Amino acid sequence: MKTFATLSASERFGQYFRIAPALDAAAREEVYFVRHDVYARELGFEPVREDQREVDGYDRHALHCIVRTNDDNVRPVGCARVVLTDPQDRQRLLPFEHSCRDTLDRSIIDPAALPRERIAEVSRLAVMGEFRRRRGELHRPVALSARDSSSHPVARFPNIPVSLYFGAVALAQRAGVEYLFTLTEPRLAKHFARGGVQIEAIGAPIEHRGMRIPSLMRVSQVYSSLRAMVRPIWHEVHAQMDTCYLLHDAMAQQELADAPVTQGAPLSA
Repeated sequence: MKTFATLSASERFGQYFRIAPALDAAAREEVYFVRHDVYARELGFEPVREDQREVDGYDRHALHCIVRTNDDNVRPVGCARVVLTDPQDRQRLLPFEHSCRDTLDRSIIDPAALPRERIAEVSRLAVMGEFRRRRGELHRPVALSARDSSSHPVARFPNIPVSLYFGAVALAQRAGVEYLFTLTEPRLAKHFARGGVQIEAIGAPIEHRGMRIPSLMRVSQVYSSLRAMVRPIWHEVHAQMDTCYLLHDAMAQQELADAPVTQGAPLSA
């Protein structure tokens, strides 16, 4: 029997975690709880709310994914969201278009010149505190180091942020998004680059809860640049996400089939 140390990265993820799109209200509430726990209660980036949910106006036109533990005591691990352009007002700016208005290098790419339905932004990436109890990372929303003070193997899985980003890319693909923007910490960009994830800087750094670099991922090109060691994690994440969509669609079809047929009113003579 394989131990945590002898499992491959994708096997570790598949054994200890499950990633899913947040396709119903209950799953989205879980996402908002994770965000509140990390961004409000732990880090103080957002106000603490009585309902323990962190929500903003962009969630109305956003997609979400969530990672949970794969054990008898299922609990949330982390989440990410993909903010689409507002279908009711495509010209409404994405968050980074506000914060980086004066620092984007529009000679590299100009979001304003792109088809608005083809762009989106990854944001609100968050990992629960028990999964990032590492020196120097308690005050960051995600953790990267494989070394951990905890002896539990689940808390020592270093690729949770990568898995969440792959989940975000899967969400973007299904939504027809090609240009996926994000504000990236320099350390996170370096971590991804080691795995072959191409995140292109498209402007000068800004101060936004620490130093952040406006960056771009081309959705159709993400997989082709991945190193061989990272691709199995990509496949595992996409397989789990695809299964969730299939089950959700099957349940929706079953509910439709089970719905009572409403009889029309009799025609008058």
